[in-house]
Amino acid sequence: MLDNQDYFKANKAIWDEKTKHHSNSGFYNVPAFLQGKTSLSDIEMEYLKDVKGKKVMHLQCHFGLDTLSIARLGAQATGIDLSSESIKLAKELNEQLGLDVQFHECNVYDTEQFVNEKYDLIFCSYGALVWLPDLEKWTAMVDRLLKPNGRCLIVEFHPYIHTFDYPNTDIKFNYCNAGKPYMESSAESYTDSSKHKAMKEFFWTHSLEEVMAGFIQRDYDFLAFREYYYSPYDCFGNSKEIEPGKWVFGGFEAKIPHVYALYLQKKDI
Repeated sequence: MLDNQDYFKANKAIWDEKTKHHSNSGFYNVPAFLQGKTSLSDIEMEYLKDVKGKKVMHLQCHFGLDTLSIARLGAQATGIDLSSESIKLAKELNEQLGLDVQFHECNVYDTEQFVNEKYDLIFCSYGALVWLPDLEKWTAMVDRLLKPNGRCLIVEFHPYIHTFDYPNTDIKFNYCNAGKPYMESSAESYTDSSKHKAMKEFFWTHSLEEVMAGFIQRDYDFLAFREYYYSPYDCFGNSKEIEPGKWVFGGFEAKIPHVYALYLQKKDI
C-alpha cells in the first residue's frame, strides 16, 4: 500500500521529466523571459506591486520564473520545489540573469529544514495545492515562516475548475478532498502538444473551505478574496481566448470561476 512518501517520490519523478519539456515550450517562453518579460499575470501583480525590499518565499516554484520575476521587482526572493531538475534550471537562470535568488530543492512540507528566516510574504500560485495531501499541515508551516504582520498570497486555479476531466467538460473529480489521492498516468503536459514517457502522478482536490480553514482558525485578517471567471493561461486543452490573455474553459464563456486570489495577513502578536 502506498503512502504519502511514495506519492511524493512519483510526483518528483514526473516533474523532473516535465521540466525538460517545459523549459523549451512556448508556454513558458524562456527566451522572452530572459529578455525582460515578466512571467507574472495581472492577477497576482495587483498584490505584488509593493514587494521591493521585502523577503518573499515562493512555495512550489517550478523552475523559478515567477520567483525570478518577483526578484526583478526588488524583493529578496527564495523559491523551493520538489523537482531537482526544476531547481537546477532555476539556479542556472538566476546566475544567467545576475540575480540573487535562493533556490532549495525540497518537499514543501520540509521547507523549514532548509531555511531559518521569517518572511514578509509567502506566495503560492497556479496548480500548487493539488499536490498536497494535508492543507492544515501546510498552513501551519506557512504560519511559522511568516513574520508578525506578514502576508500570504495564494493565487490558484479554482477548485471548481479542478472537478473537470480536461479537455472534456464532464465532472470527474470531487470538489472537496476525499482523503485518498487521485492517480493519473500521463504522457502529456499543459504546455504544448509534446509528449514524454507515460508516468504516474498523484494529486488531491481541495475546496475553498479547506484552503481557508487553517487561516480562519489562526485568526488571520482577510485582506482580499476575489474569483476570476477566466484563466490567464491556456492550459486546459479545451479553451477559448475571450480577450488577450484571458482564457475560458470548455465553451462556458465567463460563467464559471477559473482562478481565485486570497490575500491574508498574520496578526502582530
